[in-house]
Amino acid sequence: MTAPVFHLAIPVDDLAKAEAFYGDLFGCERGRRSERWIDFNFFGHQLVVHLAPEECGFTSKSEVDGKKVPVKHFGVVLDPAEWEKLANLLKDAGTDFIIEPGIRFKGEAGEQGTFFLLDPAGNALEFKCFKDMDQLFAA
Repeated sequence: MTAPVFHLAIPVDDLAKAEAFYGDLFGCERGRRSERWIDFNFFGHQLVVHLAPEECGFTSKSEVDGKKVPVKHFGVVLDPAEWEKLANLLKDAGTDFIIEPGIRFKGEAGEQGTFFLLDPAGNALEFKCFKDMDQLFAA
């Protein structure tokens, strides 16, 4: 059975900036579009950016493993090599990280590589990796 594809729609305040961020920086394939939205293939999932400036902006944070994590965020879980490759690509591009690439819950159940950044509209993204994918839902 094929895994389900996730669909997520998010607000942006500038379609051109969103297209440069998701399409050019991340290399996401573009899909359908209008004057008010663009579809992207975001790591095999459907991400739609909608022009809605009034809904943009950063949200509150919550303490997780000693770091202030944006409560509203989305992202993907990558294999460790892809995670490291993406982290290096973003570092080389001069990305400002909310939380720099590093290991969370070191030596504990659910140990993971993670980093956070904002898109140009203030949407928070998290990218994770696990050496052992069985730890994804570890308690």
